[in-house]
Amino acid sequence: MEVKLIDHTGDDAGIVKAARVSTVGRESLESTEKRGLIRYLVREKHLSTLEHNSMTFFIEAPIFVAREFMRHRTMSFNETSGRYKELSDHFYYPPEDRPLVQKGKAADYDLYPGSADQKFTVSIHTKQAYYAAWTAYKNMLDAGIAREVARNVLPVGIYTQFYATTNLRNLLQFLDLRTADDALWEIRYIANEMKQLAEPLFPIAMEAWNEYR
Repeated sequence: MEVKLIDHTGDDAGIVKAARVSTVGRESLESTEKRGLIRYLVREKHLSTLEHNSMTFFIEAPIFVAREFMRHRTMSFNETSGRYKELSDHFYYPPEDRPLVQKGKAADYDLYPGSADQKFTVSIHTKQAYYAAWTAYKNMLDAGIAREVARNVLPVGIYTQFYATTNLRNLLQFLDLRTADDALWEIRYIANEMKQLAEPLFPIAMEAWNEYR
């Protein structure tokens, strides 16, 4: 999976300006970065001051990860379309350290590594399913079937690419959920990559969030 920062606006000083306009009006334009004020704003959750900026990320991940992203309606998305382009045979395989066994209730469970036999079972069936789906997809395209019809046989483990644009407040809310221990393993990986890319852009605000979250 891949995450790249494509574009951004704003910085820690912009957070201070947005905060100070409520008390000094036009003079806020002359405000500079103030560590104590930013930490106070984050600690006390005066988070509208964190909305006057933006970050655009390019993300390549399996479709099942992208669909979890798009539940966050505070982001703006544009995604690769299987209607308009032929997709590539790039499929997700769980890495060696990905937990495989679920124990507990549907919304309250723990994950465990799994045995060698279970890892083999995941590997062989995943490969077989991907091969069958990709073969069917290519056979339909070769027969002249429209891409928007042929793609129907492809699994959610195939990779997609999308742009996600958000502001710092909404990114932090996303990270609160998606870096948590009970978040989906794959989206937790992506969320931590996004966190690392945001930290140099807003170092004081991100440090405060890490401390007070």
